[in-house]
Amino acid sequence: MDRVNNFYTDLTKFAFRKGYAGSLRQISMKPNKTDLTAPADLLKHARGTGPFRSQRPVYVDMLPPCNNACPAGENIQLWLSLVQAGKFEKAWHALMRDNPMPGVHGRVCYHPCESNCNRKEVDSSVSIHAVERYLGDMALENNWLIEPGVMMSGKRVLIIGAGPSGLSAAYHLARLGHFVEIHEAGPLPGGMMHFGIPAYRLPRDVLMGEIHRIEKLGVNIVLNHKVVDVQAEMKSGKFDALFVAIGAHLSKRVDIPSRDAGKILDAVSFLRDTAAGQSPLLGRKVAVYGGGNTAMDAARTAKRLGADEALIIYRRDRDHMPAHPFEADEAIDEGVKMNWLRTIKEMDESHITVEIMEIDDKGSPVPTGRFETLEADTLILALGQDTDTQFLSAIPGIEFKKDGTVMVDSNMMTGSPGIFAGGDMVPSERTVTVAVGHGKRAARCIDAYLHGLTFTKREKHDIIPYEKLHLWFFTEAGRRQQSELHIEARTDFTEVVAGLTETEAVFEARRCFSCGNCFECDGCYGACPEQAVIKLGPGKRYLFDYNRCTGCMACFEQCPCHAIEMVPETD
Repeated sequence: MDRVNNFYTDLTKFAFRKGYAGSLRQISMKPNKTDLTAPADLLKHARGTGPFRSQRPVYVDMLPPCNNACPAGENIQLWLSLVQAGKFEKAWHALMRDNPMPGVHGRVCYHPCESNCNRKEVDSSVSIHAVERYLGDMALENNWLIEPGVMMSGKRVLIIGAGPSGLSAAYHLARLGHFVEIHEAGPLPGGMMHFGIPAYRLPRDVLMGEIHRIEKLGVNIVLNHKVVDVQAEMKSGKFDALFVAIGAHLSKRVDIPSRDAGKILDAVSFLRDTAAGQSPLLGRKVAVYGGGNTAMDAARTAKRLGADEALIIYRRDRDHMPAHPFEADEAIDEGVKMNWLRTIKEMDESHITVEIMEIDDKGSPVPTGRFETLEADTLILALGQDTDTQFLSAIPGIEFKKDGTVMVDSNMMTGSPGIFAGGDMVPSERTVTVAVGHGKRAARCIDAYLHGLTFTKREKHDIIPYEKLHLWFFTEAGRRQQSELHIEARTDFTEVVAGLTETEAVFEARRCFSCGNCFECDGCYGACPEQAVIKLGPGKRYLFDYNRCTGCMACFEQCPCHAIEMVPETD
């Protein structure tokens, strides 16, 4: 009967607030009467309190959009919460479950997590990459290490290629207890991270420090070892599985009339030679043909090597370029000139003839028949890369696309059992983070294969959109900006972008909304009028006492991160 009286009390309050007091005469106040009747609109607004509760609150875990967008599959929200608490080493270990090179990714990842961050709807996204870099750098400074944690399985895995995908697969396979050996054709590990990304973006001590940590797990890297006969390599080394991750190191070519009269380089070779200390002579004026991130790096590198002028030539406009906007912004800041809507027709020793283009209604460039002449001592071609997979053609079952990339199934395995592939050599987006994600997934699939199983990916929780958040708990707080080397000082390969301080990193982590997951703010606990929310202690969250709960939704409305759902009551 107390629940009946509680229902009437709640209904009375609502009725007086809405001007329905006269209608209350239709409701009996006798405590033994349970067949209460009331106007339909009153019952509708009573939210099912007391014996009429039609829904109940439940705690849920939903998928933050940052986690969902991360190609490496990081649990970003988890390690940000540990940074908030000042537990930096624990945060680093949580990050390292998915990504073995946070110092690298904090610098070169294009952070799609931030593009999807719900915080950007309020002020600006959390600077996730900067906090990740902070943890990566702290780990290197303090020599934090990862222990394998499991017994050795006795299985042997060969990896071809020591780029981001191969290194990632090696790291995860080693942690799963397998012996891993990498055969790398080049003189140094890192692949395009070492030979394609300039040191002003990725310092070599950071890259090599994180690679050495992978080696300390027992991974054996054999350099200057180009694999020609895969099956013979597998047999001689008694390997049980193979992961091929050779990347895409061949520059695409283009026919330019009279090209032999001018000095033409390809961007990949140019960047690789520069990284190896063998920079070519460029002359005073350098033109770069292409509009991607590699083109921006090539132009910026040319300026650092002493070119008076570096010019980008691209057949589309800026809105249609493949380079990330911030890459173009940094290039322009450093004095690189942009010549949009131009395509090269011919070249001689010191001049390039270009045709002016226009963008049609479909967004495609079309020629206009108008031409210009530009001065250039050297032309660098940055039109994309191909992969050299010819050495796999003799293996039965492996299939290729027309561009030479290798076809794999959902478990990263080729048509030949036990041979897996990933990174830039398979059809996918070509970024360091995507390659690292491939390596992690391949490692899990290889581990299952070695145990006679098939890896099954767990289903994801529903993604939590901004519209479902109740952000009473948060106020506007602009993100901390990373400082940059002054333009006049960018004359060598010193790193341009600096890291965050500890105070700034913690501040950034605290800007996280914890979308879809309880962070124990006590909003539900303080809002419940029936004391139906029970605190279970730090880190253990809460529990609902449904004997007390009236379904009033106060907890739901006060949960800022939507970690509570109202579900229909069942009989």
